[in-house]
Amino acid sequence: MIRISARINAFNEEDHIAGALDSLAWADERLVVDSGSTDRTAAIAASMGARVLRHEFQDYGDQHNFADSQCRYDWIFWLDADERVSPRLRDAIQDWRTREPDCQGYLATRRTWYWDRWINHSGWYPDAKARLYHRARTHWVGVVHEAPEISGRIGRLDGDLLHFTRRNFHEHIAVLNRYTDLAAQVRHQAGAKPSLLRLVGLPPWTFFQSYILRQGFRDGLPGWLIAMQAGYYVFAKEAKLAEKYFARTPPRT
Repeated sequence: MIRISARINAFNEEDHIAGALDSLAWADERLVVDSGSTDRTAAIAASMGARVLRHEFQDYGDQHNFADSQCRYDWIFWLDADERVSPRLRDAIQDWRTREPDCQGYLATRRTWYWDRWINHSGWYPDAKARLYHRARTHWVGVVHEAPEISGRIGRLDGDLLHFTRRNFHEHIAVLNRYTDLAAQVRHQAGAKPSLLRLVGLPPWTFFQSYILRQGFRDGLPGWLIAMQAGYYVFAKEAKLAEKYFARTPPRT
């Protein structure tokens, strides 16, 4: 049977970490890489038998690459702390590990619970993510929207990841602000210049894509909120880039 290391990168996830680790009980190893939590995340994980390491956060890609390097087994399954492996996905993984792998990486679809329902449209579902892969054929890239680059064939696992995202509107906006801060900083350092066309035109276009083209209207009020926040994300990213580009030292009085 193929041995699998299941890992989670975490920061202040005491409300989620136990449920995530419970859903990984089938793994041969459970590793939590903590980036300096100030709550009980690390203590809870250790009490549940997970191996806990601390690694200072540099960027998202770096955090994943470090975590992969610390796993005991070559096949790795990664999970966010606010996600759960569904029984159907767990059974698919258990069946897969009894056979000879025919791919170097495998996708799993993610279904998100937002406000009061599972989101089935809005560009949020089906949301296929590479979750199981061979370490020797994989490298993580990206400072903000990180992703694993897998060299070789990519397959698909049956069953969903269950994603219990932002607990409230305040948390959602806080996360968007953190991501747009990072995105603007990366683009500014790369020499990107602000664009009035992108600042004015991209937010409504993003809303239209989410709410109309990706049928967010079928998700009710949560679909409208998702589309609004998608528009806000691109607006904030462009505005923060412009703020950095046009920053000037105030004149002395």
